[in-house]
Amino acid sequence: MRVFHIEPDGFRELPALPEALPERGFLWLGYGRREFEVGETAAQQALARWGCGSLVDLHVADLINNQLPSHFDYTSWYDMLVFRRLAAAPGSQELFVDDEHGTLASAQRALRAIDTSPVGFAVFDRVLITVHPTDCQVREFFAQKLDRLTEGRDKSARGSARMPASPADLMLRMVNHMVDSYLELRRLLTRQLATLQRVLLDQNSEFNDWPLLLESRDALHRLEDTCEDQRAAIQEWIDALDEWPADGDPQANRERELLRVRSRDVLEHVERVLTHVRRLQSSAESAVQMHFSALGHRTNGIMRTLTVLTVLTAIFLPLNLITGIFGMNFEWMPLIKNTNGFWDAALLMLGVAFGLWFIFRRKRYLGGR
Repeated sequence: MRVFHIEPDGFRELPALPEALPERGFLWLGYGRREFEVGETAAQQALARWGCGSLVDLHVADLINNQLPSHFDYTSWYDMLVFRRLAAAPGSQELFVDDEHGTLASAQRALRAIDTSPVGFAVFDRVLITVHPTDCQVREFFAQKLDRLTEGRDKSARGSARMPASPADLMLRMVNHMVDSYLELRRLLTRQLATLQRVLLDQNSEFNDWPLLLESRDALHRLEDTCEDQRAAIQEWIDALDEWPADGDPQANRERELLRVRSRDVLEHVERVLTHVRRLQSSAESAVQMHFSALGHRTNGIMRTLTVLTVLTAIFLPLNLITGIFGMNFEWMPLIKNTNGFWDAALLMLGVAFGLWFIFRRKRYLGGR
């Protein structure tokens, strides 16, 4: 567990939970999932001591649940958001190495490398509780970022180069960071799906690893479901934000409007991620369809060649019959003793061959493309 005190002009880490809330700013309690499960009693006691109200038991179970989809819920004293992140799983950084000769197995490993573990947020008026999965870099990233902002060393982002004004503001920044982390995976997924298309459309190799392909498509479907849950959770948060009671303080109204702007920005980023995932799905489906179209085209070419050979065989069968009849060892046969018998037989065979060719041509058995 890490405890941070965030003020408009400062940021510092506290060694433990304080006895009372600070006069200015707010507290950020960053837990690992296992740490929160063990220290939930101490957190509940601290919230009661600060006058914030305790966490509902069902929400505590949601915060420590590693399989819960993204969703939003609220009470009269706090809001709760569970948001599944989209990031590379630990130990999968080697998949980001450029590889011009990728394989279908590497594409599947890339899809398996996406970690969608949930991150939980409990947003009070002056306290933010975050529950992170193991090896989650979001907490460490924002701890370092806020430290740089305090020291004035963070010049990277113009729009966010100020301290968070409220727990809700910090929560939205974390959610936006988790959504934007998917952008790091887009290049990997796009390259590996291009590998999938290349393998499917390679006519010189026989593709027979269909279970691997189905597993990759299922991974994309799960990714789409995760993005849709994210979008629904953020939309519910925006709806709840619009229902907050009006305040006569102009500064509070301005901060609330900034929260709405940041929330809509997060929703727009989620929409972009969902659009990209659906585009990847469409590319995979198109590759499969083009694979079967290429197989059909190749089969048609083979059948066209076999049809020509069959027609030629059908043309020469009557000619073989005629030559077989005249090759019989009989003393008396028509045209055998005739001086023009050979030419008559040759004309007969030529006529039969031409007639059959004309019939097959009319039926388009010998037509071009």
